[in-house]
Amino acid sequence: MYKVAVMGDRASVMCFKAFGADVFPAFDSNPAENKKILASLADYGCVFITEQAAEGIEETIERFNKRSTPIITLIPSAKGSTGAGLAKIKDNVEKAVGINILDESR
Repeated sequence: MYKVAVMGDRASVMCFKAFGADVFPAFDSNPAENKKILASLADYGCVFITEQAAEGIEETIERFNKRSTPIITLIPSAKGSTGAGLAKIKDNVEKAVGINILDESR
């Protein structure tokens, strides 16, 4: 059975411990360290990363997205959302369906 990991700033990820997820505090301003943390999570089934912690490691995330596991999902942090997570979900829906059904201007 696969485990769930959550990576991001301490204030955003510690609450996930209550749900049984493994948490990995990361620094929003340290992409080199965040790449190392993400690389150590290759055996997880699902990895949630705060949008701010994902900044600067997009290439590493894309490499993981070409594999079946782990599934990487961007989530807002306690500081708020940058919109990157929602944009990624919209892109994935458009690829799967052929049209952006989540477009709010329709």
